[in-house]
Amino acid sequence: MTAFAPDSIVLNRKLPLWYQVSQSLRASILGRTPDAPLRLPTEEQLAGHYGVSVLTMRQALKELEDEGLITRHRRRGTFIEPSAQRGSPVRLLGSVDAIVAQQSGMSTQLLGHGMAPVPGELTEHFPDLTEVATYHRLRSDEKTGEPTNHAHNFIRPELADRVEPDDLARWPMTKVLRDVVGVRISRITDTVEATLADPETARLLEVPLLSPILHYTGITYDEDGRALDVARIHYRGDRFSFTVTLDAT
Repeated sequence: MTAFAPDSIVLNRKLPLWYQVSQSLRASILGRTPDAPLRLPTEEQLAGHYGVSVLTMRQALKELEDEGLITRHRRRGTFIEPSAQRGSPVRLLGSVDAIVAQQSGMSTQLLGHGMAPVPGELTEHFPDLTEVATYHRLRSDEKTGEPTNHAHNFIRPELADRVEPDDLARWPMTKVLRDVVGVRISRITDTVEATLADPETARLLEVPLLSPILHYTGITYDEDGRALDVARIHYRGDRFSFTVTLDAT
C-alpha cells in the first residue's frame, strides 16, 4: 500500500523538535489532496524523513493522535482519520509550520482577489507601496460544510504574479508564499483579540450580529524585515480557541 508523503521542513533547534514535526505533519495532512493515501509511513521512515529520533517522532504522532487526526493500529500501521474534526484548538509556539497548520484543513472558497489601495491602517507595514494585492477567502468545515472563518490577505504586488488561485484553495497563504513562490520567511507576528461580528462577518460565518468573534492578525516578514503579507482572519468564537505555549528553556 502506498504511504502518504509529508512535506519536508528545516527544523529550528531552539524549539521542541517533536512540536515542529507534529505541526509540519499536521499541515501536510490537512492540506492533502482528496486522492492522497491515508496510510502514513512507519515511525522509522518518518523519523528519517524529518531527521529526528524515533522517540521524538513517537511524541509528535501522539500529539496528532490525541487531536484525532490519525489512528494507530498495532501491526497495521498509522492512518489519517478522514473524518477528523478540523476545528480544534490552535497551539502557537513560534514556528512557521505552526502558522501553516493553524490555517490548514478547511474547505476554502476564494471570494475575490485583485489590486486595491493600501488600507490606511496597513500603511505602516507597506510604506513603499500605494497598492497591494488582496485575497478574500471563506473557509468551511470539510465534514459539515459549516463556515468557520474568513480571511483577508494583503500581499506585495510583485508576489501576486506567482500566486495561483488554485493553490490558495488547497493551502494557506503562508505555505504558498514559502513553498510555491519561494520567499524566505524570517518571522511572523501574531495578534489575537476578541471582537464582535460586524454585518459582513455575521453573514459569512452564519452567526448572529455582534456575536463574539476571534480576530487574528498575522504579519509575515522576509529576511530584510519587509512585510510580505498581512493576514486578517475572523474566526467563529464557538469553534476556535488559541493557546500560546512559552518555552522556559
